[in-house]
Amino acid sequence: MTVTIRDARPEDEARWRALWADYLAFYEVTVDADITDSTWRRVFDPASAIFMRMAELDGAVVGFTLCLTHEGTWIRGKDCYLEDLFVSEDVRGKGVGRALMDDLVALCKKNGWSRLYWHTSEQNKTARALYDTYVKSDGHIRYRINF
Repeated sequence: MTVTIRDARPEDEARWRALWADYLAFYEVTVDADITDSTWRRVFDPASAIFMRMAELDGAVVGFTLCLTHEGTWIRGKDCYLEDLFVSEDVRGKGVGRALMDDLVALCKKNGWSRLYWHTSEQNKTARALYDTYVKSDGHIRYRINF
């Protein structure tokens, strides 16, 4: 089995939307359709900091990452924030998640970005097992106010 990571393309929309729906169901959340539509559009907007990478396993799209870059006050370069990573349930354990993470590490190095960071649920033991192979938790706790 061959895993390939690449930039999202417009023709990926239907498959991404199916994976996105599975991702939201996994976390038991809903996102308004207009936000999903906006997310998709921003991936292809050159003025947006959001980018998406797609994972293909033997030619079929089976996962994605959604990220954004931003400046920071503690760094010279840019941070890369991994906001979403999802791999189709039927191919988990086949190296797709690791390939997506390795791809982001390589992009950060190639582009001279200072850091890669992300969050995940404490209960997401599968993802945490993968993430812990890259770096241990730095002990910070996330706070969020929704408006």
